[in-house]
Amino acid sequence: MLCEYTTPLRYPLTGDNDTFYRLLSQRAEFFPHDIAVKYKMDDDATEWTAVTAAEMLQTVRKTAKGLIALGVEPGNTVLIWAATRYQWGVLDFACSALGAVIVPVYETDSSAQIKHIVNLTKPTIAFVDTTERVQTLERVHQELKTEMATEYEATCDTSDVAHLSTPDPLALVFNVLNDGLDAVVSHGWGVTDGQLDARIAAVKADDVATIVFTSGSTGAPKGVELTYRNFIHVVRAGWEILPTMCFTSSRLLLFLPLAHCFARYAQYLAIGSRGTLGYMPTAKHLLSDLRTFQPTYIFGVPRVYEKIYNAASQKAGAGFRGRLFARAKQHFVDWSKTEQGGHKHDFSQYTLHRFYEKTVGSVLRAAMGGSLQWLGCGAAPMNMDLAHFFNGLDGVTFIQGYGLTETAGPCCVNFEDANRVGSVGKPGPGIAFRVADDGELQIHGPSVFVGYYHDFAATREAFTADGWFKTGDLATIDDDGFVYITGRRKNLLVTAGGKNVAPEPAEDTIGACPIVSHVLVVGDRKPFVSAIVTLEPDMLHVWCASHGLDPEMTCEEASHNGAVRECIQEYVDQANATVSRAESVRKFAVRPSDFSLDEGTLTPSLKIVRAKAIAACQDIIEDELYAPDFRTQGDGRLA
Repeated sequence: MLCEYTTPLRYPLTGDNDTFYRLLSQRAEFFPHDIAVKYKMDDDATEWTAVTAAEMLQTVRKTAKGLIALGVEPGNTVLIWAATRYQWGVLDFACSALGAVIVPVYETDSSAQIKHIVNLTKPTIAFVDTTERVQTLERVHQELKTEMATEYEATCDTSDVAHLSTPDPLALVFNVLNDGLDAVVSHGWGVTDGQLDARIAAVKADDVATIVFTSGSTGAPKGVELTYRNFIHVVRAGWEILPTMCFTSSRLLLFLPLAHCFARYAQYLAIGSRGTLGYMPTAKHLLSDLRTFQPTYIFGVPRVYEKIYNAASQKAGAGFRGRLFARAKQHFVDWSKTEQGGHKHDFSQYTLHRFYEKTVGSVLRAAMGGSLQWLGCGAAPMNMDLAHFFNGLDGVTFIQGYGLTETAGPCCVNFEDANRVGSVGKPGPGIAFRVADDGELQIHGPSVFVGYYHDFAATREAFTADGWFKTGDLATIDDDGFVYITGRRKNLLVTAGGKNVAPEPAEDTIGACPIVSHVLVVGDRKPFVSAIVTLEPDMLHVWCASHGLDPEMTCEEASHNGAVRECIQEYVDQANATVSRAESVRKFAVRPSDFSLDEGTLTPSLKIVRAKAIAACQDIIEDELYAPDFRTQGDGRLA
């Protein structure tokens, strides 16, 4: 092994009885009047409804009694297909009380994906938040019943299908926004506190808490089995390494999908401490919700912070205000880099900092609610300058981390007292990292999953002979233990000349272009490396207006515009400046339409599904980037 690093464990391991329910019940026992949750009664409401820890626990217990009355047993699966809502949280803690296994589904999953998950996990009951989802599950239910009956008939050689006894998954579907939760509670009138408490006592930390299906950016989704111990370990680690963020009048606005482990971790982190969690089902009113909720910290994927930055840049517009914002952006980047390098600021820098804080920084912080002190980012690579920009604002600390579904959320993060922008931090307490000879990052510790659901072969393949989880990510670890993710092993391109190229560094640099939305670097078995770029329409309009071009220019028109291409070429040149010619992006093409969830080229966490994106861009790859009999210059123009 090239490198190994372990962060010491400084607190007791998870107890054998620790579950999600226990996080809430302990909070309610010691601090019953704490405001644990705020939520809105509907998606367009303007007022927040506050719920104390004691009130939430009471609702959870009533819901758990209803689930018992409906026949939910320990180990039964419960499917949740809904946005990030208070009801989602109630069901999560209620199922934990009973030892039922939650199967979360992304809001964007197709009916075919839903059918696959239902057929594999056989949920006893399901909860959704739209009428359309009720109808989809009813169709899936009928299709599966018919298929199972047909299969059984063929096996038994009988035509008496009407009397066949076949499994009946998903027989009960409740809409949580249409009195569905109240209906569950109403069933539990005959279940006593003693019966419920006996069920709670029987649930152990090593029981499977949830089966989370991976988003499938590098292959077919697999069901990751995670225990309570996996999650609770990560939560406790978060409390230890970020105590100020978690315990000092903390308010977390949660808009990430709860189907994602990152959001589940955030929910337990906030409710288990003395924080207030704001459930936000849609980002439609993100800026107004930030102002009214006034979070002290938020967690997001890089795309969220890109959108916040782009919205601020767009609001600044062109002319003097636009130039002022651009200069302020560079100042905050440099300010953060200076501090990160251990250097002091001189008098002129302090003077400029006060000016840019007053004119730009204060406005940006006010737009984010006025109270934000911590910005957490994970799930995908982050542009380093953008991270430095936010970190350079007074009173704001930008924290990056790293984790996978298989590690129950972040297993590596920058600490409160050890934050190095650009790295994903250090392994969490009790977690060991090592880098194999081929550069792959491997992990060992209490947060690592127990296996893939009903897939022994995939589980065996995911671990080394000595029990370390193989992440598939390429990484380096410096002498201080900070981890840097450099690419994805399965994403490595091997050019026709035999050169191994990791696409992520170039994608990250080119993606920093203000008018670029996504970047896909290609070149496997090709004579040179190329890139496919998509555009951000809102930023394109602002950029065009500030450069004397038609502000209503479409992405289709912009894909062939010389000025637009020259702007992108500047960032291609930056990417090429740090690599060999064999690794450089020799040509790029602008795709008129962006990658999307509906197309299947983006995951719910907005990462490119590389195989599907390449398949969707075959015409561009073959006809534009690698058309025969043409030579190209380094700027992407035909010679």
